[in-house]
Amino acid sequence: MQTNLSFILLFCCLFFIKTSVAQDIKSTKKVEIPFVKKDTILSTKKDSLLNIKSDSLLLKTKDTISVDSLKPRETLEDVIIHIAKDYTIQNAKDKTVTLYNEANITYTDIDLKAGIIVIDYKKNSLFAKGIKDSTGYVQKPVFKQGNQESEQDSMLYNFKSKRALIYGLKTKQGEMFTYGEKTKRVNDSTVYIRKIRFTTSDKKIPDYYISTDKAKLVPGKKIIVGVSNLVIADVPTPLFLPFAYFPMTETSVSGFLIPAFDTGSSNRGIGFQNGGYYFAMSDYADLTVLGDVYSNGSWGTRISSNYRKRYRFSGLFSFNFENIINGIRGFDDYSKANNFNVRWSHNQDAKASPNSRFTASVNLGSSRFFRESLNQFNVSQTQNNTLNSSVNYSKTFVDTPFNMAVTASHQQNTNTETISMTLPSLTLNMDRIYPFAGKGGVKNNPIQKLGFNYNMLGQYLINTTDADFFTSKMFETARSGVQHKTGTNTNIKAFKYFTLSPSANYEETWQFDYINKEYDITDNVVVTDTLRGFKTYREYNMGVGLSTNIYGTFNFKKGRLKAIRHTFRPTVSYSYRPDFKDKYIQEVQQSALATDLQQYTVFDQGIYGGPSSGLSNSIGISLNNVLEAKMAPKDPDSDEEDEKITLLNNLNFSSSYNIAADSLRWSSVSFSAGTRLFKDKLALNFNGSLDPYQVNDQGRNINKFNPNIFRLQNANLTANYSISSADFDKSKKDNQNDNKNGNGANNPVDTMGANIDPTNNQGRRENNDKNKTTKTELYQSKIPWTLNLVYSANYSNNGVLPGSVGVHTLGFSGNLELSPKWKVGYSSGYDVKNGAFSFSRFNFSRDLDSWQFNFNWVPFGSISSYTFFIGVKSSTLSDLKWDKNKPPDRRLF
Repeated sequence: MQTNLSFILLFCCLFFIKTSVAQDIKSTKKVEIPFVKKDTILSTKKDSLLNIKSDSLLLKTKDTISVDSLKPRETLEDVIIHIAKDYTIQNAKDKTVTLYNEANITYTDIDLKAGIIVIDYKKNSLFAKGIKDSTGYVQKPVFKQGNQESEQDSMLYNFKSKRALIYGLKTKQGEMFTYGEKTKRVNDSTVYIRKIRFTTSDKKIPDYYISTDKAKLVPGKKIIVGVSNLVIADVPTPLFLPFAYFPMTETSVSGFLIPAFDTGSSNRGIGFQNGGYYFAMSDYADLTVLGDVYSNGSWGTRISSNYRKRYRFSGLFSFNFENIINGIRGFDDYSKANNFNVRWSHNQDAKASPNSRFTASVNLGSSRFFRESLNQFNVSQTQNNTLNSSVNYSKTFVDTPFNMAVTASHQQNTNTETISMTLPSLTLNMDRIYPFAGKGGVKNNPIQKLGFNYNMLGQYLINTTDADFFTSKMFETARSGVQHKTGTNTNIKAFKYFTLSPSANYEETWQFDYINKEYDITDNVVVTDTLRGFKTYREYNMGVGLSTNIYGTFNFKKGRLKAIRHTFRPTVSYSYRPDFKDKYIQEVQQSALATDLQQYTVFDQGIYGGPSSGLSNSIGISLNNVLEAKMAPKDPDSDEEDEKITLLNNLNFSSSYNIAADSLRWSSVSFSAGTRLFKDKLALNFNGSLDPYQVNDQGRNINKFNPNIFRLQNANLTANYSISSADFDKSKKDNQNDNKNGNGANNPVDTMGANIDPTNNQGRRENNDKNKTTKTELYQSKIPWTLNLVYSANYSNNGVLPGSVGVHTLGFSGNLELSPKWKVGYSSGYDVKNGAFSFSRFNFSRDLDSWQFNFNWVPFGSISSYTFFIGVKSSTLSDLKWDKNKPPDRRLF
């Protein structure tokens, strides 16, 4: 009897342990809770009482507790790891765990953080919400699964079905923020939301949003909404959409591009611009097809493709074609033209091939394309009268001194409509070699310093016009040939302070076409025929140069100026070249008079011209001067070193005297000078030529010197200066002195202003610092500004008429920041000679946080126009915009 009683007491103790109320456990340590089919308490290995396998009471089927423990239960895929800052409450009876304050659980790819989290083992679910304190509702649940993250007021989630109910949702998909009052998550791929708002504004109170009653969201793929309304600053607008589709993939997807409506600002009538389709072909390339159409029959298309392969190459190709119609068919003012433009840019990564490289920069097309196109927003291109292209492949032959380059080039003058092309040009170079150098490449004496080089240039040259471009006629006047050049030189120390540099050069020219001239008695003209065949001629010259450096220093004892050093580099050279043309000269009768003969060579119209004419036996003289100053530091007690300042970068003079000439032996004296002043902010360059001889009434030189020794033939002066408000800010002067090249003094100022990219949302200004974070501060009375000045003038004098100024202009450009988000850009110029302003443009931009405003204006001139744009910055909602433009009133020529 006592034995049975003891078993009953033991069973009651076990039952009491199982059903007792859970204790509070204050801990911040991680706790792992494995889920199994049996009761978790009964499976605890540390309890010795629960591990008694021979207990018959536990094996009885009538025992309700043991029966419950054997019932099949739901299982989870992994262990739930949870943590809480304040406490964790485990309720064994209800199978729940409550986490409080900075609670965090991790399960498979799910990471949840919240103020309070309640886990229910029976239902395989959890509930999460925030905490209310003196600051408000804080520690809102942040749910993260994979690369998807969302914030909400509260949520209920089921581990098995992966469904969830979310209240007060806030999530980000790409650039899009999504807010919803009530959200039902069906599975990993579908979410239904009520009372939803979409925006790309990251502010707590968004600048704008698109509001709708219900929507379907597929994370990482798309958002589909019903009737939606645009709300700006919490004020509903009259803009509604019956439905909307937002692609949310992280990779590019194909889709339609909404066109802009043109209300008839040109004589082409009303129409649509820049509508089309975007093809996301692969991870390496895309394709954009855009088109324009107008009511008078004009149309245009633009095809562009970007491609890129990491560590190999990248590039951009675009083709523009426009069929422009002006006026009405049958009337006198009717005109029609087809214009096109092709651009291709290709760059090879340096890691792709260290010994070979392929690059391309192509810009060719109709000469009138930029002047006539009404869909070209980069108006500064209308000021450029040249188009240039180059496709180049180069290769270095390892362990040899040779390298090769194959180039196809194109030069086009849009004013004269002339085109010059090389298809192709082959260059083979041999780096200078020293065959007589000592061991290890030692070059101590003139023989060891004797070096040889070789260069080969082969070309197929085409000169044509716009009218004959891409026709068979463009090849009729093509020229081809190969030119070989080799030379040797060395240097010798002479008289201790001089360097003697002898040299010799040889040149051989091959031409695959030549000319033949015959006199036509009937028409009394000389007829020139171009014949195909191989012809060659050879030339050589030799010379020697003597140079030295002379230094002069002027020291000063008072003031900060300590010394001025003058470096003087004179060079005297002698060169000799025979008359090679004389042996190739032929004669042809050029009139009815038999003794009236014309001299020519068969090479005169060749790609490299004919052989040099006349004997050259000349002495050359050149003088180079540099002036530098040494300034002591402002504080004489400081440890700073003396500052070196360049007063005169260069002052060069050069001329030559031809001993073999019977007259006019002196050539014109060329001179050039350049310097930088005001801490390299002002760059001055001056060059020209001086003629020692007089001229006759026809402007030709005669063998008489000028009374005043020299006559100024021509001169050019350019000055670039850049200044900004920062130059007057003493607190920033030290930082500016560290970067002297950033003020634009070393490069010509772009007086055309900033470019407008026509493919970038119709007039949106390009911003190279779009990813740069800037600090906004109140300007108060300080308004940042920049000013760039370019002055240019040239003078010419032919000796017959008084000297005149050809170009005399002042260009200026810069920016003015009226506020941290208001910027004004300007560029213009003034023609002093003609008394008129040159091409002028103004740019106004306003940063509206998630929106951008731009207004670009050309106020006057033949291309007066404007573009207006306001729209969302994000590319996801790039179609949410309003743009308006007035193209130039261009007429076909």
